[in-house]
Amino acid sequence: MSKTLYVVIPCYNEEEVLKETTKRLKEKLSKLIKNKKISNKSKVMYVNDGSKDNTWKIIKEINKKESLFTGITLSRNRGHQNALLAGLMTAKKYADVVISMDADLQDDINAIDEMIDKYNNGCDIVYGVRSSRKKDTWFKKTTAQGFYKFMKFMGVDVVYNHADYRLTSRRVLDEFENFKEVNLFLRGMFPLVGYSSDVVYYERAERFAGESKYPLKKMLNFAWDGITSFSVRPIRMVLNVGIIIFVVSLLVLLYCLIVKLLGKTVEGWTFIVGSIWLVSGVQMLSIGIIGEYIGKIYSETKARPRFIISENLEEIKKN
Repeated sequence: MSKTLYVVIPCYNEEEVLKETTKRLKEKLSKLIKNKKISNKSKVMYVNDGSKDNTWKIIKEINKKESLFTGITLSRNRGHQNALLAGLMTAKKYADVVISMDADLQDDINAIDEMIDKYNNGCDIVYGVRSSRKKDTWFKKTTAQGFYKFMKFMGVDVVYNHADYRLTSRRVLDEFENFKEVNLFLRGMFPLVGYSSDVVYYERAERFAGESKYPLKKMLNFAWDGITSFSVRPIRMVLNVGIIIFVVSLLVLLYCLIVKLLGKTVEGWTFIVGSIWLVSGVQMLSIGIIGEYIGKIYSETKARPRFIISENLEEIKKN
C-alpha cells in the first residue's frame, strides 16, 4: 500500500516563487501518485512564517484551486527553524512520511523519487546532500564549507553539505516531538534521533526568484546557535585558555621574584600594561561565551511555545 507523503515548505516573503514552486511540485506529486509510489492523499504543506507580503494570500488561493496543496500560518514570524518545526509537527498528523525543503526551488525535486525509494527500503531518515558547489561564488563556497568543518571541529554532529532538505518517517517525528529545546538547530537534532539513515546526492540549482533569507550575518548567528546548542567545547576552550594564562602568570611571577632578588628590577611599564589588557580581554571574552550559554539556559527554562499556529487550512477543510 502506498504511503502518504507531505512536503513541508517554510515560506517567508516568497510571493515571487510560490506559483512556480506550486507548478513544479504539482507535476512531481501527480507523477508519483500516478506511478503509485505515494498515496493520493499526499500533499504539499506551505508554512507561512509571518510573511509581510502576499505569501499567505497566495497560499490560500492555491489551496482553493489545487487539492494537492494545503498550508498553515504562524501567528507571527518565528524564524526558519521554528516554521519548519511547526510544519513537521503538523504534517505528521496526516502523513506516513514527510519531506522538508525550501521554497526557492534550489533543492532538486527530482531527488524526491530516490528519497522515497530509500524510505521503502527501510530508511527512516534520508538526507539531501549537495553533490558539489560549482555554482557558488568563491566566498559562498568557502564560508559554507568552513561552516560545516567548524561545526565538526566544535563537536556538533552534522551531515556535510546538508541543509534542511530531508525525508523523515512518522516514527522519527514522533520521537522528535520529545525534543523540547527552544534554541533550534534541526540539522544537528535529527542525527540524535538515531534510526536507519542514508543520503541522496543532488545538484543545487540557482534561486528561481527573490532574495536569500540567509545573508552572512544570519548564517553566522545560525552557526553560533548550532555550536552553543550542541557543544560545550567553547566553555572547555575557555577553561584551557584560563589554565594556560595561569601557568604563564606563575612563570612571570617567578621571573619577577628572581629579577627582584638579583636587584635588576626595571620599570616594566609596557609589560604590565600589555599584560593587563591581555588578561582583561581574555576575561571579557570568557564571560561573553559563558553568558551565551546562560542566556540559552534562560530561554529554555521559560519553556515558551516555539510556534503558534493561527490558521490550519487542512482543519478548515475538514470542518
